[in-house]
Amino acid sequence: MFLDKTQGAVASTPGTDLLPDHQYETVRHLLFGSLTGVRLTIQDLHSKHYAEPNDWSQPIPTGRPHEVMAILTRRVQVD
Repeated sequence: MFLDKTQGAVASTPGTDLLPDHQYETVRHLLFGSLTGVRLTIQDLHSKHYAEPNDWSQPIPTGRPHEVMAILTRRVQVD
């Protein structure tokens, strides 16, 4: 049963909410390595169902010879 919250205040008993109140935080993953190494790692994480390849940034040159980085930003539940 859904309560119409526009009809006045409704007291909530702990543990009886319809949806849990979870805490989230943002986590960033950084990969550094050769273009091949970074791509292979992204594919490996995808095969483990961790992240879709399109969720990663495009490879970004770091300024070091033959090195790129890729970034993945995710929200994780921390409660």
